[in-house]
Amino acid sequence: MFLKEVVVQNQVGLHARPATFFIQKANEYKSNIWVEKDERNVNAKSLLGVLSLGITRGTSITIVAEGSDEEAAVTGLVDLISSNFAE
Repeated sequence: MFLKEVVVQNQVGLHARPATFFIQKANEYKSNIWVEKDERNVNAKSLLGVLSLGITRGTSITIVAEGSDEEAAVTGLVDLISSNFAE
């Protein structure tokens, strides 16, 4: 298992368009990936799950992956969030 915490800094948080990019990126990996916020965790490959967390600008989330490419998965998703989804 590999995990990293990241703060979402883009204007709208992880909603609609950025969430779609996030899901697409998560689906590039074989590992099981979760997004954790507060006490909740959801499948990072589920759009409804990610949207249900209500992640807004300034929210700290943890990305957790378990599987053959877990480190690459977490790093790739953290990099995507850190780039502010190329906004």
